[in-house]
Amino acid sequence: MELQRALKESIALKEAVLTDESLLAKVTTIAQEMVNVFNSGGKVLFCGNGGSAADAQHLAAELSGRFYYDRPPLAAEALHVNTSFLTAVANDYSFDEVYARMIKAYGKSGDMLIGLSTSGNSANVVKAFEAAREMGIKTVAFTGNGGGKAKNIAQICLQIPSTDTPRIQELHMLIGHSLCEIVEKTIFPR
Repeated sequence: MELQRALKESIALKEAVLTDESLLAKVTTIAQEMVNVFNSGGKVLFCGNGGSAADAQHLAAELSGRFYYDRPPLAAEALHVNTSFLTAVANDYSFDEVYARMIKAYGKSGDMLIGLSTSGNSANVVKAFEAAREMGIKTVAFTGNGGGKAKNIAQICLQIPSTDTPRIQELHMLIGHSLCEIVEKTIFPR
């Protein structure tokens, strides 16, 4: 049955991540960097395409809304939520430019950009990392195995050890939710 196969693959990948000390250390580093950004008055911006765009928007909402409990909102947003901007820039320039242009409009030194790309090669995400780095914005890539072009541009590249897009995206969300929980508990302890 397909569900049983998918569950077994998902569990196996989660077990691989669970024992990957380097990857776990990166998650801890990312969480601390996010806390530092928020405590310094910065914001965390997210971008991605397709399912990764949906995941980016989901994670931004967990931070700007709430995660486990009521607390003040944190400044987080997905860069694709303004469809008029997105379609105008894609039409007038190129789809490859949409996130870089939004970073230039809204990003500032001390912010953080988290780009989700299972291949690490999404041109608009890579260009956003390039623009962000030029502006002093911290950059974090969530990718799959190998990291693609993002690996050499983002300051931190969190590579899920898989080439299976759905399994990679599942881990991106699991790790993203863990980051939201750590950030919430650290900034707003109960």
